[in-house]
Amino acid sequence: MEAESEPYVRLATMRQLHQAVADLNTARSLADTLQTVADGIVTGLGYELGCVNLVRPDGDLVIAAFAGNAAAEALITGRVGSRASWERRLSMGEAWDQLRFIPHTEGWVLLDDDVPQWHTEGPEPRFEDEWHPLDRLYAPMYASGGGRDLLGVISVDRPRNGRRPGAWGREALQMYASQAAIAISNARLRANMQRALVRLEREQQALRASEESFRQAFEYAPSGMAIAEMGGDQQGRLLRTNDALCRLLDRPVSVLRRYSFADLVHPEDIGTLLRTSAEGGRAELRLSRRDGTYLWVSLRNSVVADTADGPRFLLTHVEDIEERKRHELNLAHRASHDALTGLPNSAELKSRIGARLCERPGSPAATAIEALDAAYGDVESSLAHSYQADGYEGESVPAGGFYDHHVHALAPDAEHDDGTKGLAVLFCDLDGFKSINDRFGHHTGDAVLIEVARRLSTCVRDGDTVARLGGDEFVVLADGLGAADAADLAVRLRNAIIPPIRVDGRAVRVGASFGIGWAECGMSVEEVLRSADQRMYVEKRSRSKVHRRAG
Repeated sequence: MEAESEPYVRLATMRQLHQAVADLNTARSLADTLQTVADGIVTGLGYELGCVNLVRPDGDLVIAAFAGNAAAEALITGRVGSRASWERRLSMGEAWDQLRFIPHTEGWVLLDDDVPQWHTEGPEPRFEDEWHPLDRLYAPMYASGGGRDLLGVISVDRPRNGRRPGAWGREALQMYASQAAIAISNARLRANMQRALVRLEREQQALRASEESFRQAFEYAPSGMAIAEMGGDQQGRLLRTNDALCRLLDRPVSVLRRYSFADLVHPEDIGTLLRTSAEGGRAELRLSRRDGTYLWVSLRNSVVADTADGPRFLLTHVEDIEERKRHELNLAHRASHDALTGLPNSAELKSRIGARLCERPGSPAATAIEALDAAYGDVESSLAHSYQADGYEGESVPAGGFYDHHVHALAPDAEHDDGTKGLAVLFCDLDGFKSINDRFGHHTGDAVLIEVARRLSTCVRDGDTVARLGGDEFVVLADGLGAADAADLAVRLRNAIIPPIRVDGRAVRVGASFGIGWAECGMSVEEVLRSADQRMYVEKRSRSKVHRRAG
């Protein structure tokens, strides 16, 4: 059960991390951003204490935000530690990629330096990875652009589970520190831009003085910046872009001025762009590069208005988030797929089955209606339009629409082939796998599982699902099959598994028992899998009896 629950724990951690990162973009000022970073450590990463140490212009680090303990916050917020002491800390202990962990056995020498500290006494750890009150874990934050300019350091204490973070927790903290550094840099940039925009609204003399400040902030911003026209025949055309945006999209300034963002956005994201352009605000979408590839960016619009004529242009900040999106996709894949075989895991399998089921059992009549609906187009939307055009705006379209568009999953009749096609669930259990594991070791067993997964995957159609439940159990989902089709598929899959598998120069064999179940509306996911599992054991016992009689 622990192994099955791990994907759910990872998904929950990823959601909390995603929410904490999203909250960073809602802060309105640098102070709000710093406090949001500290709060996210406590609410999103599972630590009881979180502290943000920010580099000052003179190089020393000041405690700019604290979360988790009001007494500690009042005592040490605003206090300063020297740069030399911090550099000493960031060179001690154990390097966890970009993180720095100093165990209590080494950190006692830091008790008397000038870095503000808050800690409590505690007992010695009872086991190897237990967290000690004097353990220290730091996540440095560096400025974007590929350099090593230190912006600050996140320090955390007292994980809620009482243990030192594992690989998953370390990756989450490191990713959060990277996003926090971007949020702090952007907050500083937004503050500078807002001050420049306020100066633009003042009298002519102040406007001329602030133009140079705005130009420098715009041209030399580390993120992409653009000014686009609002209104008129050339709505959205880019009037001005900085070098960072040109590098980001791999297009020269002269070329970009021929386009609007609507010309560059991915077709699937055009609606998001139009809503953001009209309302201002922030959106995540894809923009095309010169080589035809698309890049994920965070786009933030500010509507710059003239008091007399209304909106004049859009000031757009474009930030490269390709790496974060790749991390999110990677984390999502790892949470929903088996680490050994790469197949969908138990959680993903249940999700895919559940997507096809509803609480109401299906019926042939409902299927016929759906077939007619599919043949004659979107009748519901046409009727709904006529329903209102005939003067019945006060009435509402019946709940659930005129027709139920859900295609009910039905189970074919095993006795009589009536042409019904359904979602077949083939439960596979390997025969003889345990003896291979016991005799040759887990390395050989793992290699067998990987090869079985490959053979199963090559025998199914595109759109079918091969998943690993755990151990030596696999499940195949194949839609649109009749009873005979499913039986034929089980034979093909079994025949694909039977040939010898070579591991380290040794040939080993496994067999397979298959149970065929059907996903049918009105059943739960657990009932579907239990039915296929039971039929697999019936088939396994019957094959064993045949072997005994044959012997």
